[in-house]
Amino acid sequence: MTKHREIGDIAEIVAGCAFSERYQGKIGLPIPFIKVSDFALGVDSWLSSAANTVDTSILAEMRARTFPADTIVFPKVGGALLTNKRARLAVEAVFDNNVMGLIPRGIDSDYLFHFMCQYDLAQIANSQTLPSIRASDVAKIKIPFPDSTSQRYIAANLKAQLAEVETARAAVTAQLRDVQALTDAIIFDTTHNVASPSFLGDGLDEVKKGIGADWASYPVLGATRDGLAPAKEPPGKHGRKYKHATAGTVFYNPMRILIGSIAFVDDVDTAGITSPDYVVLRGKLGIVDSRWFYHWLRSPLGAQCILSLARGAVRERMLFNRLAEGKIGLPSYPTQQRASTALCELKPLKRALQTRLVEINLLPQKILSAAFEM
Repeated sequence: MTKHREIGDIAEIVAGCAFSERYQGKIGLPIPFIKVSDFALGVDSWLSSAANTVDTSILAEMRARTFPADTIVFPKVGGALLTNKRARLAVEAVFDNNVMGLIPRGIDSDYLFHFMCQYDLAQIANSQTLPSIRASDVAKIKIPFPDSTSQRYIAANLKAQLAEVETARAAVTAQLRDVQALTDAIIFDTTHNVASPSFLGDGLDEVKKGIGADWASYPVLGATRDGLAPAKEPPGKHGRKYKHATAGTVFYNPMRILIGSIAFVDDVDTAGITSPDYVVLRGKLGIVDSRWFYHWLRSPLGAQCILSLARGAVRERMLFNRLAEGKIGLPSYPTQQRASTALCELKPLKRALQTRLVEINLLPQKILSAAFEM
């Protein structure tokens, strides 16, 4: 049976320091100052740079220390803690007091890193509104502790398996990009010979009426960057005000349309209801095909139109009246319908690829968890 050790026995647990605003914003200095937001800069989980840098004189003023390369770092407070982000220092660096680190002592660093990647820190976080973890609790985490040769073998095997997962993820992501490029090409092709633009409001009808007493009979739908999805929040006390979203309905979050939170209920999708705060609309029969319009709205042409209507505020509300002011190079209705049919045929392929990507994204946690069930 594999023995276990506590983290506190095989790693030094270190804390970051406060990072005063007067020291922030400096670039080009020799020492990266890591914040949680810098984790996104990692390459294969290794961090060698940060948005802020310091030097030894600044560190002396701050009374802060650096930490060596190979230190494993993770958020220790707030919502970022619950996302289980992990990274490693590729160079000597310092980090702020929202980050905690582990310096391996007497354990293979790759092995410890992979163990921490599968360990859910929410298990030891307090239950306050702002979750956090303490070094003393991290120290008590037990890790399977085989001999050093076995640790290196397990780490190398995990590295190889995870690399295969990344290769698969990259391949599916590239296929999804190709499908999107084809979708955009179909939309562009329909607009080439349009003589003059039309106002969006002339071809669209807004759905304003709430569903009424029957609201509980329908699933609640939401709009994301990837399109239609189950809503994150239930109707609560306002179920009657939720709007009916049937086949051929386009809807969007007016606060997030600038980042692509737009959805379409297709013929094969289950009808539902969506938030009364959302803008819900349909193409007018004989003028605008709703499926064609949805893909136009999500295409670079639609994005350009949306930006032309925006007034500069990141979180501004783009309600129907504002959208209706936009102009569109509207092809003939038969042309839209032909494109709509082609777009419909692409949907099963896109959905299959998205499902595959979800499955691939679950694999790393499954692989890591299985490796440490000792």
